[in-house]
Amino acid sequence: MTARLVVLASGSGSNLQAIIDACERNRIDASVAAVFSDRDGAFALERADRHGILSFHFSPSRAETRRAYDQQLADAVQAMRPDWVVLAGWMRILTSAFLDRFPSRVLNLHPARPGELAGVGAIRRAFEEHAAGLRTTTGAMVHLVPDERVDAGPVLRSVDIPIRSTDALADLEARVHAVEHELLVDVLIDLCSDSPSLLPSHSASFSEVRT
Repeated sequence: MTARLVVLASGSGSNLQAIIDACERNRIDASVAAVFSDRDGAFALERADRHGILSFHFSPSRAETRRAYDQQLADAVQAMRPDWVVLAGWMRILTSAFLDRFPSRVLNLHPARPGELAGVGAIRRAFEEHAAGLRTTTGAMVHLVPDERVDAGPVLRSVDIPIRSTDALADLEARVHAVEHELLVDVLIDLCSDSPSLLPSHSASFSEVRT
């Protein structure tokens, strides 16, 4: 049975585009049911419109608490009947008011290795650490989002990415984003297959799967 994906994106939606393309080419046995953005004019919404996918601008009001916003967002996402909720450049930390509605079904993509460079600006920070002689590699990972910890959920797959001595920041950004696109698609191919191998065991501790 074809899986239903709901994608949350705050920005340009390049990872969303990778998902859409892979679905349309039947690489992922899924369809994107809807795209939500918290930012008016986010290009991710236009990408969805171009492919005939439902798109929603869901901006918080100044008087609204995080939990109240997340509750309303969860109601709207639930109405799309998602099998998986994919955070693809979603720049808000979700509370339990949202996450508890989709246990073990929210995925996040982060441009760093597990346990490193959590939060925004991970690629820039990796580049600066390389320039200071503190690192030679960075990475990307896809992980589950069980709670409000930032970029710290159970890792489904991660990959190391070398930082080259000749890299400018733009070079590293381009290489990391290219890897992210394929990594996210590869994880979704597995999760949406008849026999997914990346699903964590209910009885075992979570383990990292490296490519």
